[in-house]
Amino acid sequence: MEQIIKKSLDNSINYADYKRLMQKMVLDKFTTGNEISEANINYTLLNERRMSRWDKKIIISEHEINKIKEFNTEVIWLVISESWCGDAAHVLPVMNKVSELNPNINLRIVLRDDNDDLMKLFLTNGSKSIPKLIMIDTENLEVLDVYGPRPSIATKLVDDYKNEHGVLTPEFKEDLQRWYNKDKGKTTIKDLTELLAKYTPSFFL
Repeated sequence: MEQIIKKSLDNSINYADYKRLMQKMVLDKFTTGNEISEANINYTLLNERRMSRWDKKIIISEHEINKIKEFNTEVIWLVISESWCGDAAHVLPVMNKVSELNPNINLRIVLRDDNDDLMKLFLTNGSKSIPKLIMIDTENLEVLDVYGPRPSIATKLVDDYKNEHGVLTPEFKEDLQRWYNKDKGKTTIKDLTELLAKYTPSFFL
């Protein structure tokens, strides 16, 4: 696993470069990933707009900012993504905002289809679901935790719908996008704050 993680880190880029890659895909009318389809090209265009919007609109509360700043272990947040992924477009800007609040968090991004060995280590119920955040100790490259592919509430919505209907319909996917827009990143912020808190020593213990 360590060798796969090292190789993936060598392939990784920061958030600013990922945004530039998205912009290039839009200009070229193209998409990342192995499936070059009109649908994925259109999703990439839509997602670039979504990310730009969230970069400007995400608000983190003072309480959560303080909690995030308490985290004092140097880690890498290695996120598996693709330009066409709608969930990634909503979640990645939040991950970036949180990581910017604490210099101990180094956000890096890799493309799923270019890093298949890594993806296979972090499947969700056997599927290559993204985005997937792998929290890695910077010093020894130990995997501390994993988060994703969706915020906790969205995960429950998806699981409940799949259990009842078997598959996600286009109508449900539209409902999920509306949920993201209404949630405004709050659930992801809460989830990530709780993730960091698990590894933040408490002075009251």
